[in-house]
Order: sequence, then C-alpha cells, then structure tokens
Amino acid sequence: MSQSFNYRHLYYFWVVAKEGGMARAAERLDMAVQTISAQVRELEKSLGVSLLRAEGRNLMLTEAGVAALHEADHIFALGEQLPQRVREAASGPTLRLNLGISDGIAKLAVHRLLTPVLDEPHLRLLCHEGEFQPLLGELALHKLHAVLADRPAPPNPALRTTSQLLGTSAIGWYAPPLWAQAARHEFPRSLAVVPVLLPTEHAALRARIDHWLERERIRPRIAGEFEDSALLSTFAATGMGVMPAPETLGAHLEQTHGLVPVGTTPEVHEQFHLIYSARKVMHPLLTRLLEAGADGTLWNPDPTRSPV
Repeated sequence: MSQSFNYRHLYYFWVVAKEGGMARAAERLDMAVQTISAQVRELEKSLGVSLLRAEGRNLMLTEAGVAALHEADHIFALGEQLPQRVREAASGPTLRLNLGISDGIAKLAVHRLLTPVLDEPHLRLLCHEGEFQPLLGELALHKLHAVLADRPAPPNPALRTTSQLLGTSAIGWYAPPLWAQAARHEFPRSLAVVPVLLPTEHAALRARIDHWLERERIRPRIAGEFEDSALLSTFAATGMGVMPAPETLGAHLEQTHGLVPVGTTPEVHEQFHLIYSARKVMHPLLTRLLEAGADGTLWNPDPTRSPV
C-alpha cells in the first residue's frame, strides 16, 4: 500500500458509501461537501483506482469501491471495539466471549451448550439474540466470536465461516396436565385433536416437524406459533397446548414449567451448531467448545439430566 494512504480518507469514503452521497455524508460529519469530495479523491489517488462513479445525480460504488467498503467495514468495526477493550485490559484480566444466539435455537439448551466455558474465572460472556442471517453478518464483521444456531451456515465464500455440529437431540412432546391424558391417547394421532404449539417457520426444527407430520398424515390442531422457544414453553405451561422440545430438556421442562412428556418422535431431531470464522489463532474458549462437541461430552443424551 502507498505510504500516502490515509485512514482518515478511508473513513470519509466509508461515511459517503454508508450515507449514499456526499451531501448526506457532509451533513453527518458537519463538514463542507467540497472537503469530503477532496478527501475521497485523495484516497482514490493513493489506491490508484476509482471508488465512486456518477450515475445521473447519484453516486454509485465501482467494483473496487465495493471491495474497499467491505474492508472498511471490518476496520471500523474493530476500531469501535478498541476503547472498550483497552478499558477492560486496564481494569484487570478478562476473557471476553461475544456470542450470537440464533432466535431459532432452543434457549433452554444454550446454558448446557456453554457449560465447558462457564467455569473460566475471568470470563466475560456477552450473548446477543437475533435472527440467523443478521447474526452471520455480525460474525463476518468480527463483532461476534461465534454464533450458536439450529442449522449450519449456508455456503458463502465471502463470509468465510465454518460450522461444527455440537450435538443433536430427538424431539419429545410435552403437555400441561390439562392436556396430558388426551395427548397420550393414541399419540401421535392425538396431535390432530389436542391444541398444539409450534415454533414459527424461521426455526429449522419447524420444517422437520412439518415434514414428519405430512409423512404421518397428521393435520395438527395448531393453537399458536412462536419465534422464541422460551415464549413457546411459557404459553404451554399456562395450559394453551402441547409443545415439541429436545428430549434432553424434558426434565427441566417438567421441573420448571410443570410440563409432562406425552410422546416422542425419534425421527425428528433438533441440531445445535457453532458457527465461527476459522483463524490461525483461535479464541481459546471456542477451541474448548469445539473439543467438547467433538468428543461427545457437551451434550449428554440422558433426558433425566437437567440442563441447569
């Protein structure tokens, strides 16, 4: 890179690209449009390529501009984290683990999935719940160390992510006492008679359940659909209906929500994946999670074991 390259010039270009034009960038930065324009031209001069082109009254990114914006996203995302990292280092030893939790994953399982790292004495755990695709974007920008999800990351060379299956669990069905007897009677045909609560289609598990129901020719009596698995179990506990959940969480559902098992569907499984960006030097806590998942110690198949 030329010695004339200037990160301030890159920052002005980044703001122009994010704001969609010189005028909006100048307003955000409280600077003159001419000053912003001159700074971007200096960046183009130092790189030897054009980053922006005029199309009518609009500015568009060239292919080189798209590449520059992608790298600038990484640079300034890391820059935003710098003050907090420095303060943490000054205040004492900490081992920060910044995780995205996909809203499709069973929340009761998250604690157990993270058990291998929770005894770290200097751990600072940050969990961010969100939708699957936006979390992958945050991972690509290095704002997250990894994402826990109910599916692997789709193939995308630009994201450069790796997925590892940490564990699976067969799905059981759990009912409040009000519906337990009816749900057990001729299970799984009973699912067409008793009210059923399901995850919404955003969860990978829903597609597996729908496929199984179709194969068994069961038309469930759906009383509710929920994006959040914790909300699903809460409404089931109130007596609203019967719900599916990983069998490994059955004891916990019974102890904390009063839900009782009424049947199993061993053909349907919940999956738990850790998605991360592979690096030469891996985060030590991610390495610990991956090793636990690989040797089978992370996910105990015994349904009588409580996750907490």
